[in-house]
Amino acid sequence: QVQLVESGGGYVQAGESLRLSCAASGIDFSINHLYWYRQAPGKQREWVATITSGGGTNALSSVKGRFTISRDNAKNTVYLQMNSLKPEDTAVYYCHVNVNFREFWGQGTQVTVSS
Repeated sequence: QVQLVESGGGYVQAGESLRLSCAASGIDFSINHLYWYRQAPGKQREWVATITSGGGTNALSSVKGRFTISRDNAKNTVYLQMNSLKPEDTAVYYCHVNVNFREFWGQGTQVTVSS
């Protein structure tokens, strides 16, 4: 049974930082690409960042230079370090994995950035 559990969200002021974590179980973690998405109120869910099984990364242009995705295969955990947060980063953040063409999502963690 695949489970993804996010944590680390919160309420911060603009310019501050948060680190999100997503602990995975029920998958062969090290061989999977991992993703962070977010969904702001009234908007569609959007992709934020990817880390491949080999450690390659990519990120949404609006967060490049501020957000960093990383993984710890020994802990079956993927992280999203978010610096210089802006009010427009306010959203529920989800981690995501695709295993054998099945999509799995965590329950999400709320990030609220106040101006």
